[in-house]
Formats: sequence, C-alpha cells, structure tokens
Amino acid sequence: MTFAFSGDLKGYADKPPYADWPDNARVAVSFVLNIEEGSEHSVLGGDDHNEWIYDMVNEVKGLPDTAMVTNFAYGARVGYWRIVDLLDSYGVTCTINGCARALELTPWIAHDCVRRGYEIACHGYRWETHEWMTEEFERKRIADAVETIRSVCGVRPIGWHTRSPNSINTRRLVIEEGGFMYDSDTTEDDLPFLIDLGGREHVVLPYTMDNNDMHLHRPEGFRIGRHLAEYCNEAFDWLYREGDKTPRMMTIGLHTRIIGRPGRIAALDMMLRHMTSKPNVWFARRREIAEHWLKRFGKYQ
Repeated sequence: MTFAFSGDLKGYADKPPYADWPDNARVAVSFVLNIEEGSEHSVLGGDDHNEWIYDMVNEVKGLPDTAMVTNFAYGARVGYWRIVDLLDSYGVTCTINGCARALELTPWIAHDCVRRGYEIACHGYRWETHEWMTEEFERKRIADAVETIRSVCGVRPIGWHTRSPNSINTRRLVIEEGGFMYDSDTTEDDLPFLIDLGGREHVVLPYTMDNNDMHLHRPEGFRIGRHLAEYCNEAFDWLYREGDKTPRMMTIGLHTRIIGRPGRIAALDMMLRHMTSKPNVWFARRREIAEHWLKRFGKYQ
C-alpha cells in the first residue's frame, strides 16, 4: 500500500554538514522569546471568539473571557522583565518572536528589546494560525506585520515564524515579500537548510515544540519548571556530545506569560547555568545563525 507524502523524510541523512560555528562551538543555542500578549483573539477586543489555550485551557464562546485576558497580560506586565533580567545576568542574548500587534500595543517592550540588542523577528501580525487564510488575505497580513514592526521598532524583521500551522502558501509568500532571510516554519531538523529559488537562497531555521515552555501549561506536559529544565538540559547535553564531530543547533522556545511566572523562572535559570558552564557554546540570535549558514553553504555568496 502506498500513499502520497509531501515532506522530506531524508534530509541530511547520515551525512549532516559541518556547521563550523564561530569559535569552534559544538552547539549554537538559540533562545526565542515569544511576544504575543495583546495579539490573542478576544471578544473583549472585538473578535468573534476567544483564545482558549492558556493556563486554564478553557474555551468561552460568545462572551468575554477575562481570565484569559489577564493571563496574557501578565506576560507583558511582569514576565518579560523577569526573563530579560535573567538573560542579562548570564550575558545571553535572544531572538524576539514578536507578533506585530503585540509589539504595537506594548511599544515600551519593543523599544527595550531593541535597546538590549535582541533580534526582532516576525511572529505574524497576530497570534493566529494561517492555514485558513486565502492567498490574498495572507499576503496582506504578512505585509501589515512587516510594516507594523518597522514602524514600532525602527527595524525591519528578516526572520519569520507562523503560529503553527502555516498555510501551503506561507513560505512562498514570505519569500516573495522580499525582505526575509529565513523562516522557522518547521521542526524537522537540528540544523538549518537552504531553499534555492533560482539564484536566490532562503534559510530555513527549524523551531522546536519539545524544548518549549508551552508544555508547562498543558495537562499532558510538565507540571513543574524543573522537569522542563531537566528535559532541555538533557537535549543540550546530547547535542553537545554529537557536536564533538557534527556541530548542531538547539532552539529553546519561551513565552513571557509562561516561563516568566515566579514558579517557573527557575527552570530558565537552571538551563542558563548549565549551558553557560560548558565551553564551545555559541549563544546566537537567529539572524546570526542564518547569516553564518548562507556564508558557509550558500552557492551565490
């Protein structure tokens, strides 16, 4: 019995490329801090439905959900500051996955991210999936997201990441938009790869669903921060071990309203303490990783 499958099941197989990260790093560690607060769907904000994935995992239909709204607000009010102070204490940078509307509603956070030297990548216009969008609507959504971030932050994002799932058109539309160097709309590898578009190359930087604090507010996930930290540290240790011969990339997904809680922030502290204690680790913005990959493996550089 056969069936059609549109994905790439082979990838690099048993011959992954030698990444040659700066300073002989075994692992390029990419912390991604998602800024989504204010871009979630909310009846209070005029939408026809509420976001239902948060600490309570509860759907309120046709009525305002004040519990959801305040849960998201915590990330902007408190969580962001707790996270960036901790990152700074270890001298570790990050990439901001910013929903354009969230950054527009919290310009003080947007400006602080730029001041700290974080990369501002685009996480869509709102915290929304794209699989339902028409091509025309999605094209405009991407353009609006870029222009909003440019206006608020004073920088143009060159990285894109859709709140999964994306549409079958998303990557093509992102590339056609013209200003993006990379996207993170995949979880299929531990290394970047290139898409060749007839003389123009686009970097795909895999994201992560497992090394991700989202598991702390789902019933089937981790119940305490230490378990997340142990999981991520074990993933790091294995990649570090492989990196002796084949350097790897590790992404860690964070959210201000999740890891920024006082009962969870220690997990990030445990990760940072463990990873910064090792030699030959590159803590990089995703833009830096994409630029490195193009320089090393691009055909047209």
